[in-house]
Amino acid sequence: MELNILHLYPDVMSLYGEHANITVLRRHLETLGVTVNVRVLHADDAPDFAGAGLIYMGAGTERTQKFVLQRLAGQGPALRAATDRGAVVLFTGSAMEMLGASVTDAAGKVWPALGVAGFTTVETEKRAPGDVIACSDLTDSPVVGFMNKCSLTRGVTAPLFDRLTLGFGNDAELGPEGWRDGNILATHITGPLLVKNPDLLDWLIRRLAELNGWDLPEALPSLPHERDAYAVTLRELQGRVK
Repeated sequence: MELNILHLYPDVMSLYGEHANITVLRRHLETLGVTVNVRVLHADDAPDFAGAGLIYMGAGTERTQKFVLQRLAGQGPALRAATDRGAVVLFTGSAMEMLGASVTDAAGKVWPALGVAGFTTVETEKRAPGDVIACSDLTDSPVVGFMNKCSLTRGVTAPLFDRLTLGFGNDAELGPEGWRDGNILATHITGPLLVKNPDLLDWLIRRLAELNGWDLPEALPSLPHERDAYAVTLRELQGRVK
C-alpha cells in the first residue's frame, strides 16, 4: 500500500499551520502500513500533478493567494484530470476560492481562478474571523474548526457542509459552507482541520483506501487524546450556540 501526496505551496499557503493536516494523515496511514511519499511544490516550482493520489493546499493571505493563482494559471484542466484518474483534492482556507471561476479583490480587480467549479468569490472590507461547527453527511459527528475570511463565495451548488450551527458559511451566517464534487473537497475552514476532526480524517483515509484498493481494518487506529480533544472542543463551541 502506497500513497503519493502533493502538498502545494506550503511556503506561502500554510497560514494557520495547515502542514499539520499532512503530518497527521501521514502518521495515521503509516500506522496502517501505508508507505507515504510527500512531494512539496514550492513557489518557484512548475505545477505537476502527475502521480499524486492526494493533492492538498492550505490557507494564505489575500496577497499570497493571488501569487499562487498566477502560478497555477491554466492548470484547472490538469487538476480535474488528476481527480478523474482517482486523485483526492483537499483545499482549505483561501485555497478553496481558487477552485472557482474567479476571485474579485477588494479593489475590484478580477483574478481568473482555476475554473474547476463555477462559483465566484468577492472580497469585502469586513473580515469575519470565528469558530465553526459544520454539519455534513460525510460523518455522523459535526466538524469543528476556525475560519478567518473577508470574502463572499456565491454560486456553490454542492456545498461540503449542508449547514453551520456556528459560524459564517460561503455567503451567509449559518449557511452552507465549502464545496464538494466527487473527490474534490474544499472549505474555508483553516488550520489543522484533520487534526481537530478525527472522524473526518477517518473518512478521508477510507476514501483513499477505496480508490487505491487498500484492505483496512474495520476499526481504524486512533492517536492518543485525539477524540478526547475533539470532544472538549465540540462541547466548548456548542456552549456558544444560541
